Amino acid sequence: MKTTDSLGTQECAPCSSETPVLHREDAEALLKQLSPGWQLSDDGKQISKDYPFKNFYRTMAFVNALAWIANRENHHPDFEVGYNHCLVNFSTHAIDGLSQNDFICAAKVDALVS
Repeated sequence: MKTTDSLGTQECAPCSSETPVLHREDAEALLKQLSPGWQLSDDGKQISKDYPFKNFYRTMAFVNALAWIANRENHHPDFEVGYNHCLVNFSTHAIDGLSQNDFICAAKVDALVS
């Protein structure tokens, strides 16, 4: 697991079914490098954060920027959009769990609102 660089400066690596799933302890350590609000699911297979916004326009601007990051990194979250919030869920679908890519993308998403 590469942790010498800030998560937000790293790039996602291609994943396959051979990519190792992060152990819960590793996921919890990486979670501490993200902004407050990110949560690890009970089963340890995803991280989530609900981003609040003042209005629909700002929410949609965030969603569009999130889509740009996801396409650039080729690592795509699941998300739920409401009038003034966006719930972002990262998981590596190819391994049905978490990889370093989830935390790299989460850090990049955090940078959008910092």
